[in-house]
Order: sequence, then C-alpha cells, then structure tokens
Amino acid sequence: MSGQTLVWISGASAGIGAALATDVPWPDSRVIDLSRRGGGPAEHFAVDLAEPSEWERVEQHFVDELAGFAGERVVFVHNAGTVVPIGPAGEVDAAAYARAVLLNSAAPQALGRSFLAATAGLDCEKHLVMLTSGAAKKPYAGWSAYGAGKAAVDHWVRTVGLEPNGCRVVAVAPGVVDTAMQGEIRKADERAFPSVERFRELQRTGGLVTPRQAAQGIWSLVDRALPSGSVVDLREL
Repeated sequence: MSGQTLVWISGASAGIGAALATDVPWPDSRVIDLSRRGGGPAEHFAVDLAEPSEWERVEQHFVDELAGFAGERVVFVHNAGTVVPIGPAGEVDAAAYARAVLLNSAAPQALGRSFLAATAGLDCEKHLVMLTSGAAKKPYAGWSAYGAGKAAVDHWVRTVGLEPNGCRVVAVAPGVVDTAMQGEIRKADERAFPSVERFRELQRTGGLVTPRQAAQGIWSLVDRALPSGSVVDLREL
C-alpha cells in the first residue's frame, strides 16, 4: 500500500460527508464511510455511532485496516452528528436527547482517541478533522444537545492539540450548509426553536453553502499551515 492515502469519514452517506468522500484531494485514496446506512460514494463500515458499545468496533476496525500500512497519510474526518431533537431541554424526548448527547459530545472524543491510539506507531502524515459549528460559541434556544456537543468538540481539539501525538488535530465550522439537517431545522416549530426564521431566510435568499463548497473548504485546510489544536470557521478564512 505504498503511497496510498487511507481516509475515514463518519457520516459519508449523504450531505457534507458524501461530498467529502467524492472530493478527497488525493487520487490514490481509499475512502471508508463510518455510518449506519451507507449508500454513498465510499466503502461502507456499518456502525451506529450513537451506541457506545459500537465504538470498540470502530477502534478495532482502525487497528485492522492499519496493520502493515505503509502509505503516505491517514486521515479521519468526523462529520457525523445530529441536530434533533429540537426544543427546550426539559421537554424533548428523553431517549432522543440521550442519543444526541452521545453522538454529538461523546462519540467525537471516543473515536478521536481511538484514531490517535491506532495511528500512534505510524511514521506518516496524520490528520484528524472534527466538524464543528458556530453553535459551539453562540447559544440557540432549542439546540442544547447540539450546541453543547460542538462546544465539547472544540475544547477537545484545543486540548489534544497540545499533546505530543504526531497528528494534526483541527476543528472546522463549515458555515450553514444546504443539507438534510437544514431541512430539519427549517421544519421546526418557532416555539421549539425561536431562531428558525433566520434559517428559513438563509434558504430564501441563497445564503446556504452547498455540500461541495463546504467539502472543498474543509479539504483546503490540509494544505494550510494550521497548528494542531486550531478551531476555525471557513467563513472567516
């Protein structure tokens, strides 16, 4: 596998993840999707990332695929996440809320740690990219699990970026992207999500970024001189 690039993307079955898989900038790449449903442009490793019992399977998968790896670089882009349930924290469905907390907050940290552990012995270029959001900094009523999850991602990246792991770890907010998640947001009741009209207006006025534009912006970070631990917003670059 000399010269090869091995890329994992979580949630690559649709939206930004599928665009990332399509536009991987290295022509010799092998791309693997970590998701429940698959069906996108990458190989599929079926896993429910909101289930803690499944995280060990992902770690073993990393280890198995990297056994004997002699390629040029390994990359993991953690894109999977959910904005639902939307609504006041004390009123939304308890099971859906717990699932959102696990997927948005815990899974990025657990899977990020697994990737760092599995790649620790490799002498090659290593990149770990976490997708974040402006909601990590700006609170929106109705988005407690989503915003808190992205804030956790940001601080995990800042912290791990200080550690001697040989991997460049960054978080990137792609802006407001025209995906199925945005469709869910626009359908929300104004009482559950008081800021919903702002997102409806962005669609009406052409203010949404396409998944491909987001993917190209994310991949462009690989060639930028960003220090490990950076948290960036594509709209500010």
